[in-house]
Amino acid sequence: MTDPEPSAAARIGGLSLIAAAVLFIAAFSYLARTFDYPDVLDRGAAEVLPRLLALGPAGRDVWAIYGLLPLLLVPAGVGVARAFRRSAPGASTTALVFAAISALTMMLGLLRWPSIQWEIAQAWVVAPEGGTERASLAAVFDGLNLYLGVFIGEFVGELALNLFFALTAWAMWRTPRTAGLRPFAWIGFVAAVSGAIAMFRNATSLVAPVSAANDYVLPLALIGLGVGLMRAPSEGRD
Repeated sequence: MTDPEPSAAARIGGLSLIAAAVLFIAAFSYLARTFDYPDVLDRGAAEVLPRLLALGPAGRDVWAIYGLLPLLLVPAGVGVARAFRRSAPGASTTALVFAAISALTMMLGLLRWPSIQWEIAQAWVVAPEGGTERASLAAVFDGLNLYLGVFIGEFVGELALNLFFALTAWAMWRTPRTAGLRPFAWIGFVAAVSGAIAMFRNATSLVAPVSAANDYVLPLALIGLGVGLMRAPSEGRD
């Protein structure tokens, strides 16, 4: 007989989403205050690299923690796959796949700052001004931001994250109404649409207001879906 209580995997997955939201807010706030993040990402190497080093070891550690936060999507995806494997098997399994893709790609994008870009920043401050060495470093800096940042982390990573939100919301919607998950499903649907629009902020300024609002929608969505996942009735033993 099916246990009506949430499964262990669902509880862990829900807690992972809530933890991701809390840590995201903390790290994002710190980097916004000390590094003018995310606006600083639109500036050149000559301004950004010295400011990156000025964060010091503590700032580098925050960047590393921030870069590892997407990994919390993996247990969340497992929780979704386990919690809804009978009511929405296709959606829940696919949600796990996109959670893993999002975790990997967003992590790669974010971790460039305390690793590759940090080393470039150290080389930049000792290189002669106006020389070819700084020009080469700036080219590598810009290329990494474009490839790992814009294309991999911000586009592929956010696309996968928004699909994870949408599929998780659909799985919650498919559960019986008595489970009370439909309000949480709406949170997921709204976050998926908002995130899908915000993804194109590097292509057009028309989505700038949505992109700015999405910085607040994201943690709220993580918390909402986390609470919903923790309330999902078990569909069998873990």
